Amino acid sequence: MDDWLSEAGDGSLILSLHVQPGAKNTGFAGLHGGAAKLRLAAPPVDGKANAALCAFLAEVCGAPKSDIQLLSGETSRAKRVRIAPAPNRLSRLRAALAASRQT
Repeated sequence: MDDWLSEAGDGSLILSLHVQPGAKNTGFAGLHGGAAKLRLAAPPVDGKANAALCAFLAEVCGAPKSDIQLLSGETSRAKRVRIAPAPNRLSRLRAALAASRQT
């Protein structure tokens, strides 16, 4: 798999993200080191950026928000997120990141 993405034993996806809160738009912005860079329009206050992160990933993956779990990095730009296993989630994530590289 890619540096920013791994698969756990139960089939869930573990993402390493570099998050930039307070951006103009929300979306992937390529890679940053060994992580996928994600810009969030939400401000980094009162957990708004973390909630926006989970909502964005749920939308990209076609998953309910309950399938997205922040594992680490609650107050950091470096975050690890778990996405529960389901068909097509991996391909949807890769497609979203690939689309960000073409713009």
